[in-house]
Amino acid sequence: MLYTEEHLALAKTAAKLIKTEINPHCDQWEEDGIFPAREVFRKFGRLGLLGINKPAEFGGMGLDYSYQLAFTEQLGLIESAGVSMGIGVQTDMATPALAKHGSDNLREEYLRPALNGDFVMSIAVSEPHAGSDVAAIKTTAVKDGDDFVINGTKMWITNCTQADVLCLLANTSDGPSHVNKSLILVPTSTKGVSFSERLNKLGMRASDTAQVFLDNVRVPQSYLIGEEGKGFMYQMEQFQEERLYAAATNILMLERCIQQTIDYTKERQAFGKSIIDNQVVRFTLAELMTEVEALRALVYITTNEYVNGRDVTTKASMAKLISGRLARKVSDACLQYYGGQGFMWDNPISRTYRDARLASIGGGADEVMLEIISKRMGI
Repeated sequence: MLYTEEHLALAKTAAKLIKTEINPHCDQWEEDGIFPAREVFRKFGRLGLLGINKPAEFGGMGLDYSYQLAFTEQLGLIESAGVSMGIGVQTDMATPALAKHGSDNLREEYLRPALNGDFVMSIAVSEPHAGSDVAAIKTTAVKDGDDFVINGTKMWITNCTQADVLCLLANTSDGPSHVNKSLILVPTSTKGVSFSERLNKLGMRASDTAQVFLDNVRVPQSYLIGEEGKGFMYQMEQFQEERLYAAATNILMLERCIQQTIDYTKERQAFGKSIIDNQVVRFTLAELMTEVEALRALVYITTNEYVNGRDVTTKASMAKLISGRLARKVSDACLQYYGGQGFMWDNPISRTYRDARLASIGGGADEVMLEIISKRMGI
């Protein structure tokens, strides 16, 4: 897949916004443990960057996913991965099913303001006992008159303490676990919705993450996304874009990590010479950059197939798997070359090291990716 001038122009717009409006604030947001999602989303939304591949009739650009990828890559330039993750939830995790399967009324009422940046969205799937095992969720949505009455608990929910709307997965029948689930929009202002304190995470410190409690929450049945009982399938579709996002957003982040290490090891002296003058350091950094480039190639190939309507479950899972493992490998190797400075909390490499660890857990752990890949290999 080759980017056109239009792709590159879109990427340039995103990069400029990140450089001037986002990165100057990242250190403070990391210290605060939260970034102002609505303020940040409006900056992106006013430029159309939250709805690149969403329907034009509801405020999106109506472009194919390759343009979304060009944008997603640039999110890797954000110096706080928690911020880029929050944006990714808005664009690639909480809105794809609504954009594809939601009624026109729902898309007008909730998708349009989300694309403008006026609404903050969260995806509420994981539960304390059911992270990667989506089929094991216990939250229920029971019909009562024209409403659903929802009860349950959601865990590790990104953006939720600032969210206006949850895209929530719940059991709507007692049938088999893969056909008894539905996706339902739940405004967070609804009576019975409450949140824990923000969770104290190892990394992604600028991203607000909390537990969500749903106690007899009543929403209209018209807030159902698509068809009842197809929520598990819709969520699997959303996972394709989430996993492509996870892989793509790491590319420039890892390139930046390697370049920062090159710059540092040129200046750091040990035993009478610069650290980078040791062949093992140069060769290690060269190997790491080669692996990042291979990741980019896989992401581009997968995106090209996705744009052409193919099922990319296998390749998206492969890209997610490789990206997570490479993020750990690169950040660990680069931190080593910083020596004691790399062990300091405020060093950018230590932030990358902490943030990168989530890539092998969130959105489906490495082991789940391997299970998907092996099954689709017929083994």
